[in-house]
Amino acid sequence: MNIEIANRLVNLRKANNLSQEALAEKLGISRQAVSKWERAEASPDTDNLILLARLYGVSLDELLRTEDEIPMPEEPDEQDETDTDDFVKKWNAGTGNGDENVGVHIGIEGIDVQKDGQRVHVGWNGIHVEEEGGEKVHVGWNGIYADEHGGSASCEEDGWDGIHIVENGREVFPGERGWTTQPRLRFPTALIVCIAYLVIGIVYHAWHPGWLLLLWIPILESLITAVRRRNASHFAYPVLMLLVFLSIGFLEGNWMGWIAFLTIPVYYSLVSFIKDLICHLRWKKRQKKQACDVQQSSTEGES
Repeated sequence: MNIEIANRLVNLRKANNLSQEALAEKLGISRQAVSKWERAEASPDTDNLILLARLYGVSLDELLRTEDEIPMPEEPDEQDETDTDDFVKKWNAGTGNGDENVGVHIGIEGIDVQKDGQRVHVGWNGIHVEEEGGEKVHVGWNGIYADEHGGSASCEEDGWDGIHIVENGREVFPGERGWTTQPRLRFPTALIVCIAYLVIGIVYHAWHPGWLLLLWIPILESLITAVRRRNASHFAYPVLMLLVFLSIGFLEGNWMGWIAFLTIPVYYSLVSFIKDLICHLRWKKRQKKQACDVQQSSTEGES
């Protein structure tokens, strides 16, 4: 922003007896944003310019008038073509120069956006975000990495100083900062079931219909997940009904077991109803408690 316009914003704010905090509150923005406008480090967007003009009772022309000539755009140089490569290298190295430049570069490596010391790069290997204070977020093929401490290690290295969210939403926290979280041990359900299937096949030569044991893998895994998360909708009920149908058909020769599939919509409807009922009862209990607290506060105030 032109320094003349920035000074005009300062004078108009003071003329209206507004602090930076008060102006930011009226505009619904942060005080830091107002401070950057008045230091000519950033420019208000169109909506904020209109709000400022209305608040100060001036026109947009009066708010933005300047005696300086409008600068012509500079010719792009070869350095612009390497901006994205530099950013990727700096990201991998965990460093940055903290430039306050504003620019967008689109190339074969991806899209690179820089503004007020913040950088966003969208490329083939993921999305990289680097905040002005050093916070970093990387979303890629290997999971989600977040570091609010501005560490210098690359997200591909073991020294990454932050949160790493990998498969199935599991989180791994480095222990150096007290974020230790014991890794969850998973029961080897698939291994146990496969071993049981091999034993039955080798000893009893019951390869068929012994393969029905393999259906127990998703059933047991989903049961463990449903119990751990206290959510019955995670249970693989349709797989259980498939097992019932095939077991009755192969072992009893009765293929009327398809009736079991009719219970699938009933199961999920019942689970959904119970979940909503529990949420509703908790909400009523919370509302009742809030009403009792208000009544108690009123009684204490009268006394």
